[in-house]
Amino acid sequence: MYFATLTEVPILRAFMDLGMGNGPALALLLAGPTLSLPSMLVLGKIMGWRKTLTYVALVVVMATITGYIFGFIVP
Repeated sequence: MYFATLTEVPILRAFMDLGMGNGPALALLLAGPTLSLPSMLVLGKIMGWRKTLTYVALVVVMATITGYIFGFIVP
């Protein structure tokens, strides 16, 4: 999902008001701006597609782990 700069905060607030947990919200906040389609296209042209796919995979894994741990720490 593509978020313009600083619009992810009110969107996440709305999601959290609807029942989204703290962990998934943090994961979305960490990975959302990084994994937008325009960002990935630019990175693919600059770094090459193999490095870009590795970067995307690492961001997904680390954001998921961080959100999972944060969800247990902060109820």
